Parts: sequence; C-alpha cells; structure tokens
Amino acid sequence: MRRIGRRDIVAAILIALLAGAVFTSPPLQTLQGLSLDILTALRGKIIGDRRDPATSPVVVVAIDGETYDTPPFKGSPTQTWTREIGRVLGSITEGGAKVIGFDVIFPSSIEQSEIPFGEAPLGTRMKGFDRDYLIALRQLSDSGKLVLGEILSNDHPDRPYRAQQLAVKNNIRALNVHTDPDDVIRRMPLSFSIDGKPVPAMAVELAARALGARPETGPAGAMELSGHAIPSAVPNTLTLNFRGLGRDVPAYSFADLHACADKGDRDFFRRAFEGKVVLLGTILNFEDRKLTSMRLSGGYDGSPAPRCALPAPAGAKQKVRSDVAGVFVHATMVRNLIEHDAVTELGFPMRTILTIILATIIACAACILAPGGALIAWLGLTAVYTAVAVGAFVHALALPLTEPALASLAALAMMIGYRFVLADRDERFLRKSFALYLAPEVIETMIASGKMPALGGETRNVTMFFSDLSGFSSIAETMTPGELVTLMNEYLSAMTDIIEGHGGYVDKYIGDSIVAMFGAPADDPAHARNAVRAALKCHEKLAELNAGNPAFAGHGLSHRIGLNSGEAVVGNIGSRRRFNYTVMSDTVNVASRLEGANKYYGTAIMASEATVAQTGDTFAWRELDAIRVMGRGEAIRVFEPLAEKGEQSDQQAKLAASYAEGLACWRARDFAKAADAFGRAAESDPASALFAKRAKVLAANPPSSDWTPVNTLEGK
Repeated sequence: MRRIGRRDIVAAILIALLAGAVFTSPPLQTLQGLSLDILTALRGKIIGDRRDPATSPVVVVAIDGETYDTPPFKGSPTQTWTREIGRVLGSITEGGAKVIGFDVIFPSSIEQSEIPFGEAPLGTRMKGFDRDYLIALRQLSDSGKLVLGEILSNDHPDRPYRAQQLAVKNNIRALNVHTDPDDVIRRMPLSFSIDGKPVPAMAVELAARALGARPETGPAGAMELSGHAIPSAVPNTLTLNFRGLGRDVPAYSFADLHACADKGDRDFFRRAFEGKVVLLGTILNFEDRKLTSMRLSGGYDGSPAPRCALPAPAGAKQKVRSDVAGVFVHATMVRNLIEHDAVTELGFPMRTILTIILATIIACAACILAPGGALIAWLGLTAVYTAVAVGAFVHALALPLTEPALASLAALAMMIGYRFVLADRDERFLRKSFALYLAPEVIETMIASGKMPALGGETRNVTMFFSDLSGFSSIAETMTPGELVTLMNEYLSAMTDIIEGHGGYVDKYIGDSIVAMFGAPADDPAHARNAVRAALKCHEKLAELNAGNPAFAGHGLSHRIGLNSGEAVVGNIGSRRRFNYTVMSDTVNVASRLEGANKYYGTAIMASEATVAQTGDTFAWRELDAIRVMGRGEAIRVFEPLAEKGEQSDQQAKLAASYAEGLACWRARDFAKAADAFGRAAESDPASALFAKRAKVLAANPPSSDWTPVNTLEGK
C-alpha cells in the first residue's frame, strides 16, 4: 500500500469529476435507463413479488389468441365483435367495476364497410349493426365508467370511428407512450396538450376516476392525484414500477367472459371485477408488443385469472418474454398511481454527485493500492452499492447503478494510467536503481513506507553492521584463486541472504568484509533488533557452513561482527557522473572499531550500548567492558548478545552471571575477587580469561587513584 500526497489527492478528485461528468452527461443518458432495467431484473430475481394478483386494483380483459380461435369470433372481422363487446362490458359494469378503459381502437364500423357478413349479399352495408353497442357506450360514458383510447399524431392519428366518439362525448384519452432513445418504454406521459389545454393520459384518467379525484398541478409543478405528488424525473412522466414483472395484474380471456355472460354467471363478474379498474386490450404474440424495463429479466402478459365457462386451452403455458403486451404497460401505470408506487428517480444533480462520490472512492483506492487490489476494491464497492441500490428499489427508489459503476471503473483505469505516467515515476526509478543491490522485499518496504532517500543524503537513525573473517589472509594463501572465489561466493551469499532477510541493506563488500546497515533505505523502527537477530543468525549459519559445506571443509572459518546504532547520513553520494548509495558518520566508524575489538575479547559479536538500548528487553546480553576505541575519546560500554530473551542456555546464563560478578568487582577496584570470579570461566571463555589475567596484574600492582575501568584499545 503506497502513501498518497497532495498531488495524488488532487488528481483523484479531478479524475472522479471528469468520469462522473462524462457518464451522467446527456449523450450517455441511455445509462440511466439501463440502470432501471438492471434494477428491475435484480429485484425480480433476488426479491421477487409475493403480492396476490387478486388484490390488484386493476385487471385486464384480454382479446387473446383464444378469443380469435373461439366462436363466434373465429373467422370474423373485429368490426363485427361490437355486439359481444357491448354485452361483456355490461356484465363487467354490473359486476361493480369502477371504470373501464379501452386499449383497443375501432377506427371503422361494419356499418361503413362493404364486406360480406352472414346472409347479407356482398357489398351490403350493415345499417344499425352497432346500435346496441353505441347505446351501451353512451350509458357507460354518462355514468363516468368508460374511457375510450386514441393515438395522438400529427401525421396519422388513430381515433375511434365517429359514431363512438359521439356516443362517449369527451371520454376519450390518449394511449401514447413515452419511448426512450433506445426504443424502450420506462416512463409514461401524464398528460397531453390538446387545443392548448393539458388533458390527462388514459392511465391517469382511469386512476383518477377510481380514486374519485381529479389530477391537479402542485406548487412545485408536479402533477398531484388524490393529494399525492407523482414523482417525475423526466417532466410530465411517471417512471413505471414493474414490481411483479407483469404477474401482479390478472388477465381474463375475453372469450371466457363472453361465454360467462351467455351463461349468466353474475357472481363470477362480481367476484372478478367489483371495485376494479378494467382495461380492455389485445394480448397477441405479434401485435402491440412493447419493450420495457423488464427486457433484461423478461416479463409476463399478466397472471392467468380464474376461468368462468371455458376450459383453459390445451398446452397453454405462460411464457416469459423480453416484450409484453402494451395493455400491461397501461395497467402497470394505473396500479402505480392508485397505490402510490411509481418509481422515484434521482434528479440529474443528485445522480451526478453520487456518481462522482463513488468514482472518487475508487480513484483514491487506485492511488493507494496496486492495480489488482484496486480492481478488487472496485468489485467489492460495486457489489455493496448494487445491494444498497436493489434494497432502495424495493421501496421504489431508483439509485443510479450503471453510471457510478462505469464512472468508477473509468476512474480506476485513468488513475492507473496517471500513476504509470506521472505518480510512479520515482517508484520505477527506485526499483530500477536498487534492483541489483537490494532484496525485493526491502525495495517494496521502502516504497510502501513513502520515505524515499533524498539525493545528496539525509539523516537517518540506523544500525551499522560490520563483519570480517578472522585470519582470512593466511587461509587464502593455502587456496587456489578458483577455490577462494567459490568459498567467498558461498560465504557472502549466505550472509547477505540473512542480512537482507532481516531488512538490512548491504552497502559494500571489501574483500571478505561486509558493510551493511539497517534502517535505510527502508524506514525500519526495529532496525536495531533486526540487526542483532541477523548477527546471531549469521553466526549460526557460519557454523553450519563449516560443518556441512564442502567448500568450507578443513578451514574452520570464524568471523567478527560489530554493531552500533545512531544517526548517520545515507543517500546517493559520489561524483556527478558516478555515485553509490552509501552511509557516512561516526556511527559507521564506531561499528567498524567494535568489529575489530572482538579479537581482544575473543568474542564473535560486539554491540554498543546504543544498540542495546534500542533493542529493549528482546535479547539476553553480557556486558563485556567499557572501552575507548582508536580515534575516539569517549568511552563506550560494549555488550555481547547471547540469544533471544528466554532462549539462552543454562551455560550461557551461568557464564553471564559470573562475568557480571567479576566486572562489578573490577569496577569496584576489588581485583582479587574479580580475578577469582573471572577465573571460574577462564578456561572456556576468552573474555573471562583476558579479565582474569588483567585483574591478577592489578591485584599484585594496584593502580593509582585516578585509574578508571576503561580499556583503551590501541589497534583497529
């Protein structure tokens, strides 16, 4: 995870603003409709609709394929069906229907047509054929229970024939639909301007009569019905809520109702239509099919209603289709209006703001995370947001879905591009610069820390690591150059792996010596602990190599390691044309002197008190002495790490205790007791032997009063 700066934040915000503005702009308006389609499909698939179709306030009387195949309708033109339609309308009205709307238009009459019918000779006009039908229309219209439909058009309007218009007077309303640019019906018009006056659409008129109210214009300009403001994202439209995917509206076959009227089953009509809004329309496989926001999930041509007189057609099975019969679009609108269940869409400002917010989140994620992690973040955020959007859609609130998803994906791509071209140039430079002399994990840690080394050097608190092989010159004299190279490669590779594995950086190799530092270039608060652990592991590894590696056989290599912690200048230091990443300071010099000081005490690892202080209580230590190294006037207390705290052996603990006793006596000028304490471990411990010898000398020849317990080392 990389750290981000002010420039990255500004870039993320600008990218999110651009992506949000683009994906909510008018040219991509179809994305808003696609969101409705996806939400409708997801809600239908995940939540479904458990409402009983019998509770629907609107029902459909379907002139379906069964009607066309059933006498007396089979083989006869629809103009001749008016008498049967009138009879069925009468039965529906007697059953208690509130209002009946026509989604079918009869633009002509058998009375006007010269077509054969029954026993009439060819060319005879059927005068008076529609009389009973027109009387029925007049009676229903006068009672306010009938509305005929028409299609408004400047070029080819489609209206009922003249006699029907006169029969129903002004009870005619438009059936026109609102089609989006992608030819999908997601919204329906609320009113139309006719002769300069707003006239409600068919569905609005039917709902208003069912509710016993009149459509009004509210203070905000929105249409209100029965005190409820109809939500309109697009002015003068209602966004359809296909909650039941068409299955929430019962569909009665006209053929079955005609047979039921012949049967005289008034109770059936009362059970089916009492208090209902009735829409008469066609349900055919080839005529008046509409693509709606159910196109992705598939919709149904209503729910098959109970039968009255005719058995259901053999093999009749309801199919899910991408398009639905147009009458169910109007039926859905009527139900939405009566139940106040129309979809509320966010306006353009809120859709844009929400899109920008999600794009900003993903842009920031792409700025912080690696591309793969940012992609996972986008998938996760999109899934969570989709779940929230589906939950809101259950309550008829449509949040934008495709716009935020696509805008955030575009922001992700743009942010990755920005990082590649601009923001990560320094990172790529560092990877390239350090690849040959830094472990990959160290490079990753350095980059993730965001604390890059400054050109020319910067001050860091580090722990220096110096190691050198003991007596290497004499060993080298006995080996061929090839054997020597093999031995050194094995040794340096093993030690380097351990150092880099603990977060260290190998500054240089000087023959058989290793100069390394912990705490740079990657910032490491635990650099002292990691340096001590690396030193202990290196010592263990050398013992393994001596015992098991053929290249080390017979040589018995040993090394000395010096550790010191403190401030140092690290960075790219050198000439203008050639430089190295290295370290400079007194901290480095002291670590070098401590490595050499091991030879006086016969120890393998020596650390300064500064390093011990920074490790806390992680390790078990033995204080060796207070020394003054060459080139430095101030005395330094030096220590030998024995093991991790609690892991030292009994022998190590006993040795440390007797050595501490001797050192305390030594510093108290009780040299005889010091010699005795050191002498107990002198045979197995070179440091104890050294102090025992020194203590005996001073016991025999006491020093002057200005003597201090500090050992001044003359050599390096």
